[in-house]
Amino acid sequence: MFDFPQYDKFFGKLVKRYLSGEFGGLNDVDAHLASVLYAADRWQAKDDIERFLKKGYIVISNRYAESNMAHQTAKIKSPKKQKEFLKWLSEMEFENFKIPRADLVIYLDVSVEIGQKLVENRGNKKDIHELDIIYLENTQKQYRALCNQNKHWQKINTTKNSQILSREKIAEKVWEIVKKII
Repeated sequence: MFDFPQYDKFFGKLVKRYLSGEFGGLNDVDAHLASVLYAADRWQAKDDIERFLKKGYIVISNRYAESNMAHQTAKIKSPKKQKEFLKWLSEMEFENFKIPRADLVIYLDVSVEIGQKLVENRGNKKDIHELDIIYLENTQKQYRALCNQNKHWQKINTTKNSQILSREKIAEKVWEIVKKII
């Protein structure tokens, strides 16, 4: 299991500084520049990921290149520029950094309101992404659009009656999808 960003690693430390606002506000840092930090963090784990894949293991990642796609595209207003950015980002991640492509992406869809409550319950200070509700709504729209545009993406609704489902129920839903491809 890989968890990105890897805040204890070289590039993950830069991501943490970006998210803390040290390099400016959300809209001060261009999507291209921010995305390089996240991609470099995954690149730093690339050899480990490939080693597990070569041994035949199933590699699970909490946030991967596709999160970069949704989050950074949410900063871009023009649909044409979003499309160009996604092409550029895909080239950077998969052709230049040679990050292994995901066979399956599972997006756990939760309302921004419930997501904010979960962040508040964590007790940590909100980062520059979490502080901007409009950005979070745009990010959610991007995730949903990417789910509709990519056949290897699956969306799981994680709420019922405006309440988050239990971890066990969400895990059951994930397993229903995963067991079909392994």
